[in-house]
Order: sequence, then structure tokens, then C-alpha cells
Amino acid sequence: MFIIFMGVSGSGKTTIGTQVAARWGVPYYEGDAYHPPENVLKMAQGIPLTDVDRVEWLNALSQLIGEKLAAGESGVLSCSALKEDYRKRLQVDPDQVHFIFLDGSYELIQKRMEARQDHYMPTALLRSQFDTLERPEDVFPIEIDQPVEEILREASSYLQRIGFSSG
Repeated sequence: MFIIFMGVSGSGKTTIGTQVAARWGVPYYEGDAYHPPENVLKMAQGIPLTDVDRVEWLNALSQLIGEKLAAGESGVLSCSALKEDYRKRLQVDPDQVHFIFLDGSYELIQKRMEARQDHYMPTALLRSQFDTLERPEDVFPIEIDQPVEEILREASSYLQRIGFSSG
């Protein structure tokens, strides 16, 4: 099974995803690491990505998920998955790929982004992320205006309910 932590930049996908993967003993995959260099350069320059820019990235992530599931491996992935179409592309097997939406206000996430260091995504692009976000209706949501431990507890409870395991 694959769990995808989704949400806008700065919502905590990496922080929560890495901790969930470690607690459940499965590999963690950083979705941003699969962006082609030209996408990273655009974002670093404050240029929002288009749907066309995201095609190669989404294809790489879908391929990764498909290969790991075919090998009988579970994993955790962080990926913004801002649009319904993106989520459909990533959900290569609806029974085995599940999303958790890390949801928070613009103001809260802006503060977080301003505080972080060494990340190519500038705070200036946050508005475009919120503008692009198609709020999911059929995805498990977790509000991020609470301590990390509570977010992890909610995520683990959900994973137990859906039968997530390390393999």
C-alpha cells in the first residue's frame, strides 16, 4: 500500500511523511526529489508550475508507485497533488494508494514557509499553490494547526483503519 501526504508547500508533508514512514518501517519518498531540474529552477525563480510542467513529474511518481506496488512494497510519499487530475494519475491502484490531506490556513503556512531555510520554494509561490489547490472531498484530512504528535496520532489511526502495513 502507498500513502501520499498531500497539500500545499509548507503544510508539513515531508515532516509528517518521514516520521510516519519511520514509525511504520516503510520507505519514504520525497516527491520534490522527482521534479526535473527545469521545474526546480522555475520554482526557485518564483515562477509557478503549469499543468504541462508537472506532467513529467507526475509520470515519474506514478511509475515509482506502480513499480513498488508490483514488487509488493509499501511506502510513504509526499506530493502536493493539488488537483484532482493529479491525484487520479497518482492513484495507480485505488485499493492500494491512499491520500492524507494536510490542511491549514494560508496565514499559518506562510509563517512556516518564512521560518524554514534551505528550501527552493519561495514564500511568494504560496498564493499560487492555494489558487491551484482543488480541495479534495474523498481524501482523509488532517488539520495542521495542532502539535506534530497529534497529527501523527491521527495519521496512524487512519492507517490502522485502512489496513496499512510494511509489506
